[in-house]
Amino acid sequence: MADFASSQGVPATYAVRRSTYKHAGALLGDAVLQAGLSYHSVVMPRVGRILKEFPDADRVSALSYLVEKGSTAHLLNWQHPTKIERFERLVCFLHRAKVDTTDDMRTVLKSEPFCADLQSLNGVGPKTIDYMACLVGIESIAVDRHIRTFALRSGVNNDAYDFLKNVFCFAADLLSISRREFDAWVWSREASRQSPQLNFVF
Repeated sequence: MADFASSQGVPATYAVRRSTYKHAGALLGDAVLQAGLSYHSVVMPRVGRILKEFPDADRVSALSYLVEKGSTAHLLNWQHPTKIERFERLVCFLHRAKVDTTDDMRTVLKSEPFCADLQSLNGVGPKTIDYMACLVGIESIAVDRHIRTFALRSGVNNDAYDFLKNVFCFAADLLSISRREFDAWVWSREASRQSPQLNFVF
């Protein structure tokens, strides 16, 4: 995998460029909305709107208040109930666990028991957890369709989640690249191959 990434142009030295969230509403909105949607045309504008129009929704306690008011659809600028309900379940779970800030999230997402409990929520699996980990600055790989496509192109045919996560983590380590930066580089490369007219910048 490391050799294949090198052949595909991964930089020998890769400065940390992937931003992290300090705003709980933006982080959870990103994590819930991103699955199955165009990131640049659908998710990114909504996350940017949350940051701009809801600066005070930066803590889970504030999000819990918005959920109680029935304002989730307005916050996310989204109407379909599945993602709204998933967001609300996630907020309620974190609020009950007394997880309030993104710093709190960074702490609990390093706990295997907490992550196991988090996966009891409908629609929250290992990819969502690893994606959230990347967004708060934890070195991880979120195995999505772009990671899987890159793996297939490299000749890796085992598509088990944990196996692929370990392969990409070890490859990043061999390349001396931040794991979350490697995740972002693979995502950007595969997304640009599918939509070459777009210019992806992380």
